[in-house]
Amino acid sequence: MTTDTKNHEDAMSTTLSPEPHTDVPTGDKTDAGRVAPGLFDPAQLVKSVPDALRKLDPRVMATSPVMFVVLVGSVATTVLALRSPADWFGWAITAWLWLTTIFANLAEAVAEGRGKAQADTLRRAKTDTVARRLAEDGSGEERVPGTGLRVGDLVVCEAGDVIPGDGDVVEGVASVDESAITGESAPVIRESGGDRSAVTGGTRVLSDRIVVRITTKPGETFIDRMIGLVEGAARQKTPNEVALNILLASLTIVFLLAVVTLKPFAIYAGADGQTSLIVLTALLVCLIPTTIGALLSAIGIAGMDRLVQRNVLAMSGRAVEAAGDVSTLLLDKTGTITLGNRRAAEFVPVKGVTAAEVADAAQLSSLADETPEGRSVVVLAKERYGLRERHRGELAHAEWVPFTAQTRMSGVDVDGHKVRKGATASVLAWVRERGGEVAPDADTVADRISEAGGTPLLVAVEDAEGARVLGVIHLKDVVKDGMRERFEELRRMGIRTVMITGDNPLTAKAIAEEAGVDDFLAEATPEDKMALIKREQAGGKLVAMTGDGTNDAPALAQADVGVAMNTGTSAAKEAGNMVDLDSDPTKLIEIVEIGKQLLITRGALTTFSLANDVAKYFAIIPAMFAVAHPGLDKLNIMGLSSPESAILSAVVFNALVIVALVPLALKGVRYRPTSADRMLRRNLAVYGLGGLVAPFVGIKVIDLLLSLVPGIG
Repeated sequence: MTTDTKNHEDAMSTTLSPEPHTDVPTGDKTDAGRVAPGLFDPAQLVKSVPDALRKLDPRVMATSPVMFVVLVGSVATTVLALRSPADWFGWAITAWLWLTTIFANLAEAVAEGRGKAQADTLRRAKTDTVARRLAEDGSGEERVPGTGLRVGDLVVCEAGDVIPGDGDVVEGVASVDESAITGESAPVIRESGGDRSAVTGGTRVLSDRIVVRITTKPGETFIDRMIGLVEGAARQKTPNEVALNILLASLTIVFLLAVVTLKPFAIYAGADGQTSLIVLTALLVCLIPTTIGALLSAIGIAGMDRLVQRNVLAMSGRAVEAAGDVSTLLLDKTGTITLGNRRAAEFVPVKGVTAAEVADAAQLSSLADETPEGRSVVVLAKERYGLRERHRGELAHAEWVPFTAQTRMSGVDVDGHKVRKGATASVLAWVRERGGEVAPDADTVADRISEAGGTPLLVAVEDAEGARVLGVIHLKDVVKDGMRERFEELRRMGIRTVMITGDNPLTAKAIAEEAGVDDFLAEATPEDKMALIKREQAGGKLVAMTGDGTNDAPALAQADVGVAMNTGTSAAKEAGNMVDLDSDPTKLIEIVEIGKQLLITRGALTTFSLANDVAKYFAIIPAMFAVAHPGLDKLNIMGLSSPESAILSAVVFNALVIVALVPLALKGVRYRPTSADRMLRRNLAVYGLGGLVAPFVGIKVIDLLLSLVPGIG
């Protein structure tokens, strides 16, 4: 498919797509017009508690080395507390260690529960349908269960029918209600032969009749895949997440060895009484990075959940992370950077021809052009020059030449005249094939329009005087508001933007300068897109792009982040690793922001967690050895009331800080476009320094509260 055709279709689909969003979401959109409750909806918390308790299964806990150690410690202290039923301190430590484990599981359970709520909405879209399958011998239709369809089957769907499975429209055009999938109530157009041919099982046909070729097996449909992904059942740990888990496991082993060696040192120093197994377990749990270990999985699930809220389906967590590391962004011009609805703005005649003559010929040749651009030519000729809008039915003897992707022009042969209108190169070739001459000022006018960012279409005629160019139609395409500012934000993020267009280099350059992109690729073919992606990747960069057509599939598969439009073909959706259910190409910018937010959130909470250990060290170590070595009391800089209160305060804070950070893990750290150096300094200042100060304050407050309890202070 040529770029001209794609631009026509993009322009039409733009009118069906919602306006692009500019902020990372804070609410949870589950279906049309309804926003889910907040992060800590009481009903959601209650539902998540049983899941959190079920996650205490050692086989589940073993997937997180840090929290598995906490679970083992909880069991060990429980056994020790049972041996000394009168030891209130042992029971208090045991209770808070179990709460620490449950709070960690609760964070993940809440994140998964939000996904399950969305999955329930999707399940309601799955209905047992009866399909009208066309018989292979062409004898007619046969009714079969939707679950009995196979890849390649042809099914008929008419107004009111539920589409029984994923597929491509091979015949007809229809209006389809996809609100069960996208949450948008506005119907969309699905038709054969273009890049809006894909249909999803569970959606409903509102008008007309289409024939669909099934492309997926039962149980592997788009809705089935969505349900598995939003529930977390299909979520795999990303490479960065695996690497961080290895780091946390390594730190846990280091602290475990350090705590184990404290016992013989304490015996040698005569402080054996202060280093009971319960105290050592409390020390170990407080020193290992329990905060980030508890929240790590929830951060990953919430990242994919934020994409689902924006109606973007990520096929893997790897794709979300890759979006956060993208350094090159490929964007289509039409419908993404510009509004896409190019309209005729003026008729410019060549020397010796009047504008009215150009308008008359342009209108006549556009009657066979059903694209928005073609219709705008007819309207402009009528409004500006008073030409009556003619219809093809009035010229029954005429031979019409419809616009096609191959010819890139339209026209009509009538009464011995041949009129053509279309792309500059196509019309010039048509004139020269007939031995005609091209007026010198035709190229000049076309270049002037291109340099101004417009698109020139030539109008030519062949009659008794021969073939010749009459003039130029000026099509205008308007850059969307705010695009320059958004590209400036991306530039501050270190992302290079490249505009891809089928326009000639002059037009592409003018639009690129107006929009503020860093570079452009003019007259782009699928091979050109692939070559550009490979060049960028060869330089160690991650590339993101959008696409909707079968010819975009190779580039979508090659890109590190390939966002396929839901309106596109099945081939495009299979090739990409994300699908935008709203088919809004500008959403690629938001996907990058959400990916970066995920990485920033993980880094910020890791920094906070590791910084926490310093304060907990100053709380517990002096309490353990100050009795045997009074000089260590100088390290008790918080002035904690007693050894028991100090140790218990640290354990309580260690548990409560997990609960306090769950909303941040689910919502994400606010993202601000800035350089990597400034971002690092900010994280160290806010979350590093905050991780140092918060435990000192929190542990001291808890100690003061505990000191009011008789027998502790």
